[in-house]
Amino acid sequence: MQVLNLTLPLFGLVLLGWLAARWKKLPAAGLAWMQFYVVYIALPALFFQVLRKTPLEDVLNWPYIVGASGSTLLIFIACYGLGRYLLRNSVATATMQAVAGSYSNIGYMGPALTVPAFGEAAIVPTALVLCFDNTLMFVLAPILMAWGSSARHTDLLRTIVRSVLLHPFILATIAGVSAAIIQLPIPLALDQTLDSLKQSAAPCALFAMGVVIAQQKADFTHPDIPILLLIKMLLHPLLIYIALRWIGIEDQIWLHTAVLMAALPPALNVFVLAQHYGVYVNRASSLVLSGTLLAALSVPLLLYLLQG
Repeated sequence: MQVLNLTLPLFGLVLLGWLAARWKKLPAAGLAWMQFYVVYIALPALFFQVLRKTPLEDVLNWPYIVGASGSTLLIFIACYGLGRYLLRNSVATATMQAVAGSYSNIGYMGPALTVPAFGEAAIVPTALVLCFDNTLMFVLAPILMAWGSSARHTDLLRTIVRSVLLHPFILATIAGVSAAIIQLPIPLALDQTLDSLKQSAAPCALFAMGVVIAQQKADFTHPDIPILLLIKMLLHPLLIYIALRWIGIEDQIWLHTAVLMAALPPALNVFVLAQHYGVYVNRASSLVLSGTLLAALSVPLLLYLLQG
């Protein structure tokens, strides 16, 4: 019952966004502002507020970073090999399959699930996974896409710098760690404003996610969809669990946070990247939609197992 009380309100927000989008046909511009608020304001405020109050030795937990994001890199390589050499796809298609099989919905669903499930102690490991997994994907995807096309190296470098160094999650993480190092004092009014933004991040993100899902078209006939979902939502968290236990991560909250984030469905950014590069668009949409529906069952089950 405790797990259901935790997860049902969260997935209920996704359902509410889906129902709202089906009921009220509003212009897409409104959703763009909601997504901007979540990605560029609310979630960065969440990371900054927690990281600036966190001891530096907890933030620079390199064994955890290597175990979690290193496992994600291995899954990416495995999915790329599956798409490129077993399914005989192009470099671009195999790259999108690799992203779909390894990149969780850590931006929208990650903090919205880990913090209610494990408390504020989960925010630091959540932020580390966000920071390093986003860096991995925003470096690897442009490199492979450029390799499979005739893109110029200057365009590639500009894309990587813009996607990684200027990503709001990474900027907020850097700012939060810097504030923790110098013990930056925050005026009370600003502190309360940031706390208000922090509290709004999860509900706004989940509602916006439901709206986006309602606007996508899905086709479940492609055989790679169930294969990639199996890798993403079962093999990925299993590998991270084994890796972190082998490395010696003993903090249960950090371990469970990494496992839960790996078990999340493919990120909405998979669909965004597919649209940007003009490849794998329909199947990316199908993976995000079907994975999110599956997560409504698999995530409560995983939380029940972790709490046990």
